[in-house]
Amino acid sequence: MPGPRQALIAAALAAALALAAGSLPAAAATVDYLGTFVWRGSDADFGGFSGLELDEAGGRYTALSDRGTVRWGSVDRDGQGRIRALTTAGTARLQDSGGNKLRAGYLGDAEGLAIDAQGRLFVSFEGLDRIARFDTPDSPAVRIPPAPQFRRLRPNAGLEALAVTPDGDILTIPEAWPAPAGKDGGFPVLRRSGDAWTVPFRIPRSGPFVPVGADVGPDGRLYLLERAFKGVQGFASRVRRFDMTPDSLSAGEVLIETGFLRHDNLEGLAVWRDAQGIRLTMISDDNFLFVQRTELVEYRVRD
Repeated sequence: MPGPRQALIAAALAAALALAAGSLPAAAATVDYLGTFVWRGSDADFGGFSGLELDEAGGRYTALSDRGTVRWGSVDRDGQGRIRALTTAGTARLQDSGGNKLRAGYLGDAEGLAIDAQGRLFVSFEGLDRIARFDTPDSPAVRIPPAPQFRRLRPNAGLEALAVTPDGDILTIPEAWPAPAGKDGGFPVLRRSGDAWTVPFRIPRSGPFVPVGADVGPDGRLYLLERAFKGVQGFASRVRRFDMTPDSLSAGEVLIETGFLRHDNLEGLAVWRDAQGIRLTMISDDNFLFVQRTELVEYRVRD
């Protein structure tokens, strides 16, 4: 029978072999809070930001308001990469397929934003639940045929989260989803690939959080921004990420989970890579209320 010393050596050797073979679980990611920038604007349409996209270097932004407007410009950063200012280069009011400008409200309640490899904008809407493509911010909408599941969406709890994969597939996740009594099937991920809609996987529900933003990171993972709300206690935020294949989704990893009142009403998420890791940039919807503010909040994820 081997003694304690031989047993320890054997255990260490087995662990080393397992690590070399990649069979041990990866260490948990380190997540660092980088800072919060409060963005202010004076025009009547400034605010209500529910969608955000940044370029690969984090230096240019596109922001979507739930009043149906989009603005874009540059992100000025200091030597440590923290946001110091946002400069607006242009603004536009989204149009319907006939070229008519959308009014705020039922038709113009824009919630999710994604930009594909060709630079085209995809926007998900509540009110009249739908997804539309805009070849430029000033172009008429190109209608995306709806999924049959859109008919089951609840009022004011529709397609908040929207992302586009590198292959051009559209991914969208509703804020709420009806479930049979006594059951909870989580949140369906609806995918449009080519001309077909499918529901290849579901996001497991966990706690009071609901999906409000999504992005596919440069690492190919699905990142999901979730929100919880408790009246005067304000908002709490969570970001989970999932390994994703065409047919499967991992159980998910919680990267960030804040307490209430830590940040404002974070709704938009952009995922990009800097020299030190994955950067998560989020934007808050101030609901055009003086008691709230537009925040850009950044965290870095290091694996």
